[in-house]
Amino acid sequence: MQLQLPERYNFAAQVDRWADLHPQRRAIWEVNAEGEERVLTYEELRRHSNRVANGLESLGIGAGDRVLVLVPRGVEAYAIYLGLLKIGAVVMPGSEMLRSKDIEYRANHAQAKAIIGFDAIRDEVDQIRSASPSLSRFITIGQLADGWISLSELLDDQSDDYRCADTKADELAFLSYTSGTTGGPKGVMHVHGWPFAHLAVAAKLWLDVQEGDLVWATAGPGWAKWIWSPFVSTLGMGATALVYKGRFDPDTYLTLLQNYPITVLCATPTEYRLMAKVPGLEKYALQALRSACSAGEPLNREVIDTFRRVYGLTVRDGYGQTENTLLVGTFVGMEPKPGSMGRPSPVVRVAIIDEEGAELPQGEVGDIAIDRDMIALFRGYLDDPERTERAFRGNWYVTGDQGRMDEEGYIWFEGRADDIIISGGYTIGPFEVEDALVKHPAVAECAAVASPDPERGQVVKAFVVLQQGMQPSEELVRELQDHVKRMTAPYKYPRKVEFVAELPKTTSGKIRRVELRQQEKQKSHS
Repeated sequence: MQLQLPERYNFAAQVDRWADLHPQRRAIWEVNAEGEERVLTYEELRRHSNRVANGLESLGIGAGDRVLVLVPRGVEAYAIYLGLLKIGAVVMPGSEMLRSKDIEYRANHAQAKAIIGFDAIRDEVDQIRSASPSLSRFITIGQLADGWISLSELLDDQSDDYRCADTKADELAFLSYTSGTTGGPKGVMHVHGWPFAHLAVAAKLWLDVQEGDLVWATAGPGWAKWIWSPFVSTLGMGATALVYKGRFDPDTYLTLLQNYPITVLCATPTEYRLMAKVPGLEKYALQALRSACSAGEPLNREVIDTFRRVYGLTVRDGYGQTENTLLVGTFVGMEPKPGSMGRPSPVVRVAIIDEEGAELPQGEVGDIAIDRDMIALFRGYLDDPERTERAFRGNWYVTGDQGRMDEEGYIWFEGRADDIIISGGYTIGPFEVEDALVKHPAVAECAAVASPDPERGQVVKAFVVLQQGMQPSEELVRELQDHVKRMTAPYKYPRKVEFVAELPKTTSGKIRRVELRQQEKQKSHS
């Protein structure tokens, strides 16, 4: 399948074309935990995002400016992303769970001009104002506060007409941050043409989104997966995005799938696992659901079997990264091999390679790699040529995951080649956890690794060496966990903590996390 980027492309203009064709079609169908709804048609979304574009321009934000977006699920997230793309600004997705340290790092590393946030993130942002000189605008979708501009008040005086920027396909559009094994998060650069490439494969061939579908993709803004599915794959295909503004609960999710005519579902393996365990699963009738996909980590065979038995529905795995798009998956019409990642995408050349960059024979375990000329591959890590160079081996981009390919071309995941932890769909770098822990006065040194978990796939486990005179206790475990939550983000805290006298190290003094990982894996099998 040959795919070539057009010379000029702006995803927001593509969404506006759906407003031309079907102005009264629902674009976003928002539901909160109390059952209250808010609906925006494609025409209303166009007008709303145009006002956002005009409002941001009135504040001096324009083409090429980098704007950190820290907002929760909801209509406003869609309008803000589209408004930023329309003026040619660079969207910096950020989780609403980030803490001041992470916000400061991203703002300074990218030289961000503005932050768009909401009430719950405001205090964290206020703490870093003086440490982030590039930031000049602070915009909130929540209550007005000192030093903040209210987005809703700003939009009151704005025109709902706007001419979308005629951006080149190779201009920077998205700057997403992803965890690394050492140092701060990496700024992944994607261009305006990236959504064009993503739509051709992920939206059509994997998610199977069709015009007019009701798509529920559960990822929240701030993650690459939100751009993938709820945003690009849904609005780009002229479908309707269902947005649930509530906490995950398996019975609630199943009730929504029963009560709303949802045709496409994209959820995390953890969400599928917990739904599959609901007693009396058969009582929920998911009559409209046609396509179900899972991404983030391999899905258990028993979960796939449960959905097939109860609903006659195959949950199809998919694999990709912040740095690219869907690389491998069980595509529409493909016979699944439960436990495998599926086959390579039609627009991606995938291989299993050795340490020299040579392709390995079928059945041998090596690094999962893709052709460096792949159309949807990132354009490098921002201001970090060394990290960018390390991501490549000859003509291959190396994903950091290991696997093997069978005789039918299916790829089987064998584990991470590095120390990255993937827990419940979140990617967590051990450095971030360790850096927070060693700042606690009780901790002398520590190591964070992935520990197998039946529901989340993996959880963060910290091995902690205490300062002389400190004693292990359950109270100290809770104190360290809360400390990490405050220093980083709630999803990064170590769910398991083990106090040890020393850590395994190489002769040069480097901590052998691999030994600790293997130890945890062996425990899970015993």
